[in-house]
Amino acid sequence: MSDMEPQLLSLELLPTDPLLLVLSFLDYRDLVSCCYLSRRLNQLSSHDPLWKRHCKKYWLISEEERTQRNQSWKAIFKSFYIDLGRYIQYYAMLKKAWDDLERYLGQRCPRMIGSLKDSVQEEDLNAVEAQIGCKLPDDYRCSFRIHNGQKLVVPGLMGSMALSNHYRSEDLLDIDTAAGGFQQRLGLKQCLPLTFCIHTGLSQYMALESVEGRNKHEIFYQCPDQMARNPSAIDMFITGTSYLEWFTSYVNKVVTGGYPIIRDQIFRYVHDKECVATTGDITVSVSTSFLPELSSVHPPHYFFTYRIRIEMCKDALPEKACQLDSRYWRITNAKGDVEEVQGPGVVGEFPIISPGHVYEYTSCTTFSTTSGYMEGYYTFHCLYYKDKFFNVTIPRFHMVCPTFKVSTARMETNHNEYAMDEDEDSTDTDDYEDRRRALDMPAPSFLDPLPLLAAG
Repeated sequence: MSDMEPQLLSLELLPTDPLLLVLSFLDYRDLVSCCYLSRRLNQLSSHDPLWKRHCKKYWLISEEERTQRNQSWKAIFKSFYIDLGRYIQYYAMLKKAWDDLERYLGQRCPRMIGSLKDSVQEEDLNAVEAQIGCKLPDDYRCSFRIHNGQKLVVPGLMGSMALSNHYRSEDLLDIDTAAGGFQQRLGLKQCLPLTFCIHTGLSQYMALESVEGRNKHEIFYQCPDQMARNPSAIDMFITGTSYLEWFTSYVNKVVTGGYPIIRDQIFRYVHDKECVATTGDITVSVSTSFLPELSSVHPPHYFFTYRIRIEMCKDALPEKACQLDSRYWRITNAKGDVEEVQGPGVVGEFPIISPGHVYEYTSCTTFSTTSGYMEGYYTFHCLYYKDKFFNVTIPRFHMVCPTFKVSTARMETNHNEYAMDEDEDSTDTDDYEDRRRALDMPAPSFLDPLPLLAAG
């Protein structure tokens, strides 16, 4: 061999500090593999600071927790891996979501945090799989190793919605209750309920197998086909593609303020930052929500509720105080059909707006198309100059129903059995409007709890 030819440098010949630096860039799998290559690499790969990064990355262990445990970083990693190793790709994301949710709600809805149940063990999850005869997805199992859902209480962790004659609040079901509601009947075959509302019986389901047109682990609201003769014809409003995506996206909307908290409840209203309009000293903003339990695909009937906030800036002059007299709406569906509506007041009230004052109310509308939008204005008169009237713009706000799937039972049936006449779009009507301000909205007392999740 020529003296000029380069010689290969063995990794083991590196000094200790540079070699530890190289090892610090390895993932835990490669770090473990190094233990089997040589005695020196075995010793160096056990260098405790190397495992600190992996404990923080995969198990979210802090310095304080490590001190409390009085264990080395490597011992902590090993302990967690033995217990939760099958969930290593999910644990950090789900643990962070649960920690963020508990921290956020602990300051705003402590009663809701008190309803959470402690984690379950592997044998509990294995027993449920044996009971229902289906495998549970690892992200779902991982979440329940952190918290076993919640008690059946009101308000529910997974959000509420209230109108004058309708109330919904969804609990995140514990594993045993979910297993009790596991479905084998046609239309919901091999579907596991994730949530339940004791007032309406509404649940979100997760498909444990790819059957009846569903994707495996897809999450949805069931929507019976009201025009079908076949009771197994159940359409679906899709709410998630996996448990991880479904749960973490919901938590993110809660902890970032995307869903408002009203009277210690999470309300699933979505606010588009562009849905704000200011006229003079008055600002109007709008949030919207789709209600699957009051909607259907067949016949096409899509139900939306919206929450409107009317506020006069606190720096306005006292003589700017005014009272709302009437509303005007221009409602447009996805086909471009337009309906105009005018009426006195809002939800039967004629609110007075003064500097720094906020008035909020909820109302609703339906479309025969999957989307539509509304815009309009309120007419006010000045309290100090009663003959002075002016209009305040209501910003355009869009309402779009979630992705849905049509029942395979319906698709396999003779289409002549169905009448496809579409319902007319409803107007902004006081029949559905909430008679209470959103910030002072109690849960209706006239609704009796329904029997819980009878398996069928």
